[in-house]
Amino acid sequence: MSYSTPEPASIMASALPAVSSSAAASAGLIQEFPPAKLYQLPEIPVPQFITPAADYREGVPIVLDLGTSQTRAGFASDITPRFQFPTQIARYRDRKILRTFTLIGSDANYDANTRQAAKSPFDGALVANWEYLETILDYTFVKMGVSSQGQVDNPVIMNEILATPLAQHKHMQELLFETYSVPSATLGIDALFSYHYNNGNTGLVVSAGNETTHIIPVVNGRGILNQAKRLNWGGHQASSFLLSLMQLKYPHTPAKISPWQAEMLMREHCYTAPVSYADEVEHYLDRDEGFDERNHIIQAPFTEVIAPVKTEEELAKIAERRKESGRKLQEQAAKIRLEKLMQKEQDLEYYRSIESKSDQVSQKEFKRLLDAEGIRDENELSKMIKNMDKSIKRSRKQDVGNGDEESDTEEMTFPLLEIPDDQLDPDQIKQKRHQRLLKSNYDARMRAKAEKKREREKKEEEERKDEEWRERDLEGWIKDRREQRAQIMARMKEKQKLKEDLNNRKSLASQLRMKSIANLASEGPSGATTPTNSGGARKRRREDGEDDGFGVDDNDWAVYRDIANASDTEEDDEMAESIRKIEEQLNAFDPKFSLDSSLEAQSNWMNSLVHAFLRGSRPFDPASRAEAHQIHLNVERIRVPEVLFQPSIAGIDQAGLVELASDILLRRLSKQDSVSACKDVFLTGGFSLLRGFDDRLRHELRATLPVDVELGIRRAEDAVLDAWKGMRKWVNEKDNLKNNMLTREEYMEYGPEYIKEHNMGNRALT
Repeated sequence: MSYSTPEPASIMASALPAVSSSAAASAGLIQEFPPAKLYQLPEIPVPQFITPAADYREGVPIVLDLGTSQTRAGFASDITPRFQFPTQIARYRDRKILRTFTLIGSDANYDANTRQAAKSPFDGALVANWEYLETILDYTFVKMGVSSQGQVDNPVIMNEILATPLAQHKHMQELLFETYSVPSATLGIDALFSYHYNNGNTGLVVSAGNETTHIIPVVNGRGILNQAKRLNWGGHQASSFLLSLMQLKYPHTPAKISPWQAEMLMREHCYTAPVSYADEVEHYLDRDEGFDERNHIIQAPFTEVIAPVKTEEELAKIAERRKESGRKLQEQAAKIRLEKLMQKEQDLEYYRSIESKSDQVSQKEFKRLLDAEGIRDENELSKMIKNMDKSIKRSRKQDVGNGDEESDTEEMTFPLLEIPDDQLDPDQIKQKRHQRLLKSNYDARMRAKAEKKREREKKEEEERKDEEWRERDLEGWIKDRREQRAQIMARMKEKQKLKEDLNNRKSLASQLRMKSIANLASEGPSGATTPTNSGGARKRRREDGEDDGFGVDDNDWAVYRDIANASDTEEDDEMAESIRKIEEQLNAFDPKFSLDSSLEAQSNWMNSLVHAFLRGSRPFDPASRAEAHQIHLNVERIRVPEVLFQPSIAGIDQAGLVELASDILLRRLSKQDSVSACKDVFLTGGFSLLRGFDDRLRHELRATLPVDVELGIRRAEDAVLDAWKGMRKWVNEKDNLKNNMLTREEYMEYGPEYIKEHNMGNRALT
């Protein structure tokens, strides 16, 4: 795989959103574009082997932040976690040696097969596979250096989500006390631990995590959990939403994006609309308002197919061979034309010699000569000689450059038509019939010629009257042209809508189509009538073989267009040509009309929002492998984070973050606690690291709170690690290890359902 940056595009097309460079070059529409800024698609992280700790500390509490995305572990005496790894596990079966391997954490990224088989023990925010979770805990304790068999001699402090179901809490305590025989353990809420580490006392904790977003009011260091709120949206759902949007946007792209890569794209490129999502998205695709900076082009790896490059000498030889080959072909063609010309001259001399014998031999002998050559009569011979003479002159003029081409329009005579049949012999009667047929064809051509002449004169007269009207009443003329253009545009839109409706079998257009087919196929009683088209025309069905006259009227043929696909290419071309002529006239005489408003400009890819959405502000070259492996992040950059504030965007039937937070501050807390909480709105969790998240929350909350209330919003020092650090800080504080952790004796006495309450954990049900 290699990354390759395409050369600066120098193309501008005028018809389709996805236009090739060759089409743009042939159209003569050339525009220079600066090199595009490309962002590389994140590469899958390679496995990182974690060496077991050599300085195992017996009796020191183990701090374990078991998250749905990452697991972090370390001793309470450590400043930072000793190691962290993705909370995932993969089982791989090697068929050669018939062994099954279990890969944990980043080791699951060993190859494509293990990445595909990697699973999390969590389903959402809750544990769904306790066997996988036990395997991950075994792995964690081994890497911590625990060497005792069958038990862990260290107290364990772990995290859990807000309002954890009692069954989950029970199973976790059973796992710690019965499987690992820990001396003591406790479970707490990660958001409260993070707030505790950042010296919070009274405030509103907004924890945007991987699976959920919690809003927890805290008063005097203790969470008011019965007034907390949960929004079922986090970083995992956001990255999945972004991945779905990309798959919908580029269904045929050869670049496959993994869920991990979608998560990295969301973290690195998405941001929260600073003030208003509606205002931001309204002009997001406008090229004149910084669209190139907002549109991030992600280049996926691709293999460039390098064509063999020939030297100038080789290219010169190839051109010379082509030139020589062309010269030989021209000589051969000239030789063939000369041979044909000589053959025509010989044939002309031969037929002229036969014509000269008409006065030298008898009529019967002359007729025998004509029959031998397959010629009916003398008139046909004369016509043949004339045509051959014309052809020879044209050939001579083309090849030799001499000779005068005769006019093709020559008046024909038919002398036998004026002679009665009783004065003609049988052969002359046959000739008379032939001349009558020739005269019919000749008269038809003359009538067509006269009709064309009348149409040309009529068109010239209409143009003259139109010009006089324009000179006499310019405003009225312009108004009429605008109305004509609007009518044709409406017809084109109606036809386009009809084509789209035909794809839906339940639409009115499809039902009318089926009725037309049924009416054409049915055979009703004698004299029955049936509608044959949408215009209301009615035709009588055939009766006893009698022709019903269908097809005499041009409107009858519209039924076949309705049955086929409601499309008439010839009619579409005529409407497009009419639009073009009217727009040319308006552009020349209407000062309020410009070519930017023309139909061609509207179909130009430069003015296409679809092209900007899919391919950015540059033309797309389908032949370029680099551009085929590019995805454009533009509207998605603000659409994905906006779900936190407007969950309906992703189809979630919940209130947004601001509505939940303002409800807690204004209705769930006392006035004094509410005022204190507004001064310290605390943001934690990896999903809160999105750029502009705090500014947007500040702007939205300020609009809902009273004017005299002070609002303060701050971020955690480290939104990802502060939960682990808060757990470490809490367990190291005086008396917490002794008084607030559930001991093994208490577990054996009260059972796994027992919850020992403390200010960082969930409450027992009463």
